[in-house]
Amino acid sequence: MPGRKTIEDWTTYMTAAGAPETTRNLRTYHLQRLAADMTRGPWTVTFDYLVQWLAGQGWAANTRKSYRQSLRSFCSWAMATGRVTESPAHLLPPVRVPRGNPRPVDEATYRAALASADERVRLALLLGGAMGLRRSEIARARREDLVRDLVGWSLRVTGKGGHVRVVPALAELAEVIRAGPAGWLFPSAHGGHLTGHHLAKLMSAELGDYSAHALRHRCGSVAYGVTRDLRAVQELLGHARPETTAAYTLVPDDDVRAAMMAAPA
Repeated sequence: MPGRKTIEDWTTYMTAAGAPETTRNLRTYHLQRLAADMTRGPWTVTFDYLVQWLAGQGWAANTRKSYRQSLRSFCSWAMATGRVTESPAHLLPPVRVPRGNPRPVDEATYRAALASADERVRLALLLGGAMGLRRSEIARARREDLVRDLVGWSLRVTGKGGHVRVVPALAELAEVIRAGPAGWLFPSAHGGHLTGHHLAKLMSAELGDYSAHALRHRCGSVAYGVTRDLRAVQELLGHARPETTAAYTLVPDDDVRAAMMAAPA
C-alpha cells in the first residue's frame, strides 16, 4: 500500500475536490492505519488481503463501513491516476449497518453540565444541545457567523460537504457571542481554532456517561417532541436524508402509545 508521499498526494487531490477537512483527516487516518499493518511492499495489496484486514479488526459496522469507503475512494483515485491498473477495493462487500437508536443526553445531566461548565464549554454545550451543531461545526464557528434575521439572530453554520445552513440562535447565545471578540468562538493557543476532537473531549468531561454527540440527539429529540415535524428537524440538524434524522429523534412515549391504541384489535 502507499507510502507517506502517496497519501499526501491523495490528500491534496481531496483538497482540490473540495472535500471537508474532517473528511480528509478521516480518510488519511484510515490509510495510515492500513499502511502500518502491512508487511508487503507498496501497491501489492490484494482484494483478499483487504477483505481479511477489514474482517479481522473487530470494529463496529459503522466503523468498518467508513474504512471501506476510504479504501474504495483511495483505490479509485490510484487507478484513475495510473498508479495501479485495477482497484483491489472495488468489490469489497457492502457493510450492513444496523439501524441506530437515538441516545439523547438526559435533561438532568444536560442541565447539570450547563451549571458546572466554564463559560467556554457552556457555550459549546448550548451550541450542541440547543442548536444541534456537530462538534466540527462548533469548533469552526466565528463571531461573524451570527447574523440578524426577521425576529432576532441566526447562526450561519458550515456543515458536511461545505453546505451552509442558517440556524436560529437562542437570545442567550446571541448575547454571549456578540459580547465576545471577533474571529473564532473557540480559538486555539497555537492559532486557528480548537479541533472538533479536542472540543468534544471538553464537552464530554461535563456529560458523564454521554458523548458530546449525544447533545445533537438531545436537540433533535426535543425539537421533534415539540414540532412533530421530521423535515424541520432535518433542516435544523443539517442532514441530507430524513432517514438519518429519524435515528436522532426519540419518539415520545405518548405517541407510541397512541399509535398502539389506534390499531384495531
